[in-house]
Amino acid sequence: MKILITGASGFIGGAIAKILCAEHELLGLARSPSSAAKLAQAGLAPLLGELGAVDAASLNGVDTIIHCAAHVAQWGRREEFWQTNVVGTEQLLDAAGRAGVRRFIHMGTEAALFDGAPLVQIDEGQPYPQRSPYLYAETKAEAEKRVLAAHSDAMLTLSLRPRLVWGPGDQTVLPELVQMVRSGQFWWVDHGRNATSTCHIANLVHAVQLALSAGRGGQSYFIVDPGQTTYREFLSALLASAKVDPPTRSLPGSVIRAMAGGMDLCWRLLRLRGQPPLTPFAAAMLSRECTIDSDLAERELGYRAVITRQQGLAELAAGGS
Repeated sequence: MKILITGASGFIGGAIAKILCAEHELLGLARSPSSAAKLAQAGLAPLLGELGAVDAASLNGVDTIIHCAAHVAQWGRREEFWQTNVVGTEQLLDAAGRAGVRRFIHMGTEAALFDGAPLVQIDEGQPYPQRSPYLYAETKAEAEKRVLAAHSDAMLTLSLRPRLVWGPGDQTVLPELVQMVRSGQFWWVDHGRNATSTCHIANLVHAVQLALSAGRGGQSYFIVDPGQTTYREFLSALLASAKVDPPTRSLPGSVIRAMAGGMDLCWRLLRLRGQPPLTPFAAAMLSRECTIDSDLAERELGYRAVITRQQGLAELAAGGS
């Protein structure tokens, strides 16, 4: 099968490419010659271009697109999020349709359903919020809506929704946690008692493999590790795998959210560079439960976790990849 992966130089896209390259012909969307060289070294054929300007002719012969590229950030300008996550996805869908691509797998997120309220044992029946104050959540929701609406007899479209992706190769979650602890910026929120689901990268890659031939068009699927945990239990174990001990200090969620709101206002009014040390999106996520049911993926994709949370943490602690 000939597959185009967008975002193949990132954590998720790279992990998918590493597994699929043994059995499929892979292309990777590259924005620059340096990115193209990195993709070629990983065994992908570089396709020079960027989201929002993908030439349909360059997709001739592509059977499936796995769309992982996105503007992933906690804070920023609306235009950045909208152009990449919404306009970029819509243009790729259009190019794929004109090129005769048969399947379009979108990498979604549970954040598409987040408006600041707890998400408690939700499934795919959970509606999109009428409005989300978080740009990442809002634009990922809009992108997913357009992907699912594009399903047709000619091109099957579906969306996978992992929650809190972690594991070997992680470039964000664990490195950022370690940096926060070492710089003295780490605080537990509500003592870390809020429950959460997670998704090990190996489980997500397995779900993608299944979605290459299974799944219902126009449908989203949650992909998570078996069972649930708490932020304190999971993040403590994750930090322990890097031989870092978090502090015990904690602040109430209401205080954390108020602090984040104040920082956000200051940064915007004073037009300060970079993002605030604490963003409203991060504060809201860490102070709310987010637990997910993945039964639909089990029934319709045949999804079964290939690694448990405990096994994954043990492998990280042992330095495994």
